[in-house]
Amino acid sequence: MHSPKTSLRQHGLRAWRAVEVSFDAAFGSPLNPLRHLGAIGFLAFWLLAASGIILYIVLDTSVAGAWRSIDELSRVPLGLGRLLRGLHRYAADVLVVVMALHLLREWLHGHERGFRRFHWLTGVPLIGFVFAGAIGGFWINWDQLGQFSAIATAEWLDALPLLAAPLARNFLAADAVGDRLFSLFVFVHIGVPLLLLFGLWFHIQRITRAAVMPPRALALGLVATLALLALAWPVASHAPAALARAPEVLRLDWILLFLHPLTYATSPAFVWGLVGTGTLALFALPFLPQPARAAVAVVDAANCNGCKRCFADCPYAAITMVPHPSRRIGRQLAQVDADLCAGCGICAGACPSSTPFRSAATLVTGIDMPQLTVSDLRRRLQLALAASQSARPLVLVGCDHGARCSGLGGVDVSPFSLLCTGQLPPSFVEYALRDGAAGVLVAACREGGCEFRLGERWTAERLAGQREPHLRASVAPERIELVFAGPGDEALLVAGLERLRRRVQPLPLDADLPTRLHHA
Repeated sequence: MHSPKTSLRQHGLRAWRAVEVSFDAAFGSPLNPLRHLGAIGFLAFWLLAASGIILYIVLDTSVAGAWRSIDELSRVPLGLGRLLRGLHRYAADVLVVVMALHLLREWLHGHERGFRRFHWLTGVPLIGFVFAGAIGGFWINWDQLGQFSAIATAEWLDALPLLAAPLARNFLAADAVGDRLFSLFVFVHIGVPLLLLFGLWFHIQRITRAAVMPPRALALGLVATLALLALAWPVASHAPAALARAPEVLRLDWILLFLHPLTYATSPAFVWGLVGTGTLALFALPFLPQPARAAVAVVDAANCNGCKRCFADCPYAAITMVPHPSRRIGRQLAQVDADLCAGCGICAGACPSSTPFRSAATLVTGIDMPQLTVSDLRRRLQLALAASQSARPLVLVGCDHGARCSGLGGVDVSPFSLLCTGQLPPSFVEYALRDGAAGVLVAACREGGCEFRLGERWTAERLAGQREPHLRASVAPERIELVFAGPGDEALLVAGLERLRRRVQPLPLDADLPTRLHHA
């Protein structure tokens, strides 16, 4: 019996995956925006930074001139001023939206735990930086909306017992707003994003090949969409701020400024309680009881030649290279940081010591996963093919986090599920063909949907000969099928098996295939 919290997470994850699949159908898996939320957030930040620098150049940083300098952008020829201002505002909206979706997705997948705890804990403070910088941006326009936001923020801060004097009365009175206070507004809007940039850099420190830009087609599509929005629904200033009178009608940006109406609809104390409780809950989530984590990778010094392939392929920078115990000059040894290791097995798939030329009874590789070693996998493969009653048996290699592969395809199929498809050394395709398989289907997660970020990418590149260790050219491509299938995509595996079965059916039964592969 699952706890209510676990059930809620599981129901939410199923709903999220259903939405992802529908987006895959609309955009294609490689360009699905829900699979690139972090990268889209970075793109939004770069748009904010670029447009913000230009806006700062034209901004008159004084109380008297700020509103006029921003309002004049609407009269720049060809709509360039409206485009610039709209890109800046709508990019901020996009950043907040994708940040919320990214947070939700990571929680639904249970990514606040274990080796990912660092990323979660460094990401939570970024939420505050984003909202502080965004809200401060309304102040420097110093129109009625900026006036409302500044006063609402000051009144909200006044609810804190630590402040000796009310901010709203002492700093936002008609005779108190001068160029010095306005310089403070500018500092908030520029200084906080600089802290955000540092926080983003820190947030991705333990991620190898962190995506700071989405795929080019997706990036261009998003920029074009924001540009169209900026021109079709331009961001216009309200009337200039006048502290002597209250604004009557405001066009709120509900994504960036929702805290203000929430404060007036409830109370500052309620909103402080909501923000404080939510922040504490987010920080506490990684420390709640969690399932036992997977066993980490183990290095065998006698079989590690220091090639650095596992170091290059690890998605979470869990492997470093250290001097080899043999003390041979220049030789190195892989070393696994247990706190960073995801237990995915991608490093084992990268190790070149699991080659089809090795005939030892026990295959010992330079780096391996104790819960499923490559030697165990090879032995299971041999036993399954030896027990097959089919004249043309097929091997199906899947992923524990992807489509379920057990019981699919018929009696001629021998299924194997790995920790991640990236754990599969390409040589195992040759092992399978040498041991009598007519064909091999490799099922990776959907493109961009790997539980361990890079497993499906490395698998595809290794099988295509684009990454070491790669599948040798001597293996007939007709005998291999690569399918990208996530949870619930079992139908894609069945269809892939049928395609493979039709391709290998007319191929001759090559009795010399094992010998040919061995000497290729």
